[in-house]
Amino acid sequence: MHATVPAVLLLTYFQPIFMIWFNAESILLLLRQDPEVAHLAAVYLKWASLGLPAYSFNCISRRYFQSQGLFSVPTRIILVVAPINALLNYILVWGPEPVRIGFSGAPIATAVSLNLISISSAVYGIFYVEKTAWHPISRQSFTGLGCLVRLGIAGIGQIASEWWSWELNNLAASLLGTAPLAAQSVLLISASCTFQAPFALSLAASVRIGNLLGKRQARRAGVSAYAAIVLAVAIALVWSTMFISFRRSWAHIVNDDPEVATLVASILPLVAIFQIFDGITAVSGGILRAQGKQVIGALLNLSGYYVIGIPFGIWLTFKKDMGLVGLWVGITVALIYCSAWGIYLCITADWKKEVRKVLDRLAVETKNTDDVVGTEESRS
Repeated sequence: MHATVPAVLLLTYFQPIFMIWFNAESILLLLRQDPEVAHLAAVYLKWASLGLPAYSFNCISRRYFQSQGLFSVPTRIILVVAPINALLNYILVWGPEPVRIGFSGAPIATAVSLNLISISSAVYGIFYVEKTAWHPISRQSFTGLGCLVRLGIAGIGQIASEWWSWELNNLAASLLGTAPLAAQSVLLISASCTFQAPFALSLAASVRIGNLLGKRQARRAGVSAYAAIVLAVAIALVWSTMFISFRRSWAHIVNDDPEVATLVASILPLVAIFQIFDGITAVSGGILRAQGKQVIGALLNLSGYYVIGIPFGIWLTFKKDMGLVGLWVGITVALIYCSAWGIYLCITADWKKEVRKVLDRLAVETKNTDDVVGTEESRS
């Protein structure tokens, strides 16, 4: 499938995103946010929009490199740009008076960094990567548009539903008071940082399994799926051990308030258990994406979080007076549900059937491409 297709879709998605970002202040005020917070958020989003096209291009270029097995290329580019980003943030936010901008400097630095990544990716892709994956832009480039839209919408449902559940949890935590909200911030930052490892593993597993299915290597695809799940559990055990070992001092990394530190220490054992199911859910989601089963992944997340986890957590928090612990119990229950189903779907998967499904999709796309070529040739 030509990279033009996702590029066209992302350009279409820009319009509602820009509309929301440029009207963020009025939207946030409508949601009864603090006026100062709403204003600062709107200023941040307006400047951050300068990096939105670059961010979208980076998503496409990253998949372009990954599909060819060049996983280290985006990492090397980011390693070069990351120090530049840190320096720009320091100069624009706290630097000398002539160049210091203050609050607006942070989104500007981020936007500049995203554009640097885009330029570097384009240069690397054009001059340092074999052009075997290139294809001239023509009507053929858009033959897979319908398939990509269906998979893309399902993928949004799969990933965004999980992100939104955390935002709802944060909103519920804000109703508990200052200390619980501060503790929630510490716990969320911690869980988000540790999640990056299984999330990266899920991306690698998705690309690897997808490539193996395309190569008709069903058995190796299955082995890769099982290996990814085992690795996810191993990584999660490392994070769990870390949280348990340093639970009493963990909060002091970002917050010295005794009440917040005590609350964080009391919930970290639950977060440690949560790591295992979070890792399995992330990796099994990547495996489902490799199989083209984004819809199933979306349904799992929607039912797990919005039917089971969040209502149960809110009930425990406000009806049973469990406080912040209740919210994390609810999310953990949701992840247990999603991970159990994820493992079941991976174990019971018929990998030979998955290969046939890939070949059928390729046959349909090839036929559509041949029809377009025949039409263009007849016109000429």
